[in-house]
Amino acid sequence: MSADTQQNLIERLFSAGAHFGFGKSRRHPTVTPYLFGTKQGTDIFDLEKTSVLLSEAEQVLEDAGKKGSTVLFVGTKVEISGIVKAAAEKIDMPFMTNRWIGGTLTNFSEIKKRVARLTELKAQGESGELERKYTKKERVVIGRELDKLAFNFGGIEQMERIPQLMVVIDPRHDFIAVNEARELGIPVVAVSSSDVDLGKIDYPIVANDALRGSVTLLLGCLTGAYEKGKAEFVPPVRNTTEVKRRA
Repeated sequence: MSADTQQNLIERLFSAGAHFGFGKSRRHPTVTPYLFGTKQGTDIFDLEKTSVLLSEAEQVLEDAGKKGSTVLFVGTKVEISGIVKAAAEKIDMPFMTNRWIGGTLTNFSEIKKRVARLTELKAQGESGELERKYTKKERVVIGRELDKLAFNFGGIEQMERIPQLMVVIDPRHDFIAVNEARELGIPVVAVSSSDVDLGKIDYPIVANDALRGSVTLLLGCLTGAYEKGKAEFVPPVRNTTEVKRRA
């Protein structure tokens, strides 16, 4: 990153409020090296260091794009969930933004059964099968089940296997998701404020994780990096001879 590019990024981060952390009393010790200082009791991030962390995370996303990797986006805080969903949809990646369901990664085989049920009910509704097979009362019950499944699993309906990378906004809030990723060895990129234990994050981006402007800017950088890498992705060539042999 050139000096001019970095300076421009720092100015954009500052304008978005990315430099604001929490009060000093909430500070986690691992964040201290990334602080510029404290103003009126509020921790202020050193945006020069934040820009370096963001650049490193962008490289991780770009590499993931080059490999065609699946990246799961997680952010269940009400104030930023919509931004996280939009970012994931922009690059056609799975997301969980309503609530993290325990076992989503560590018990993925069971989660897939719930996702399959969601897909089945949606297909039946679109084909008119629900109208033909069930009474009005039964359809009400099924409709409630469909709504619940869509709420919990709609964002990962197309995720056929556990992701190769996870992007989390506020890993302290979604600590269960981070713990599951760590258990399975899935690298985590996380926008982390001053109350986060950075020792649990593979690629932290120390910045405000609650302001919409900050989160939007950071996710835009990460998804842009993934798109850049994806432009170089070459899908593996299937061995047609092997396929015919199996057939």
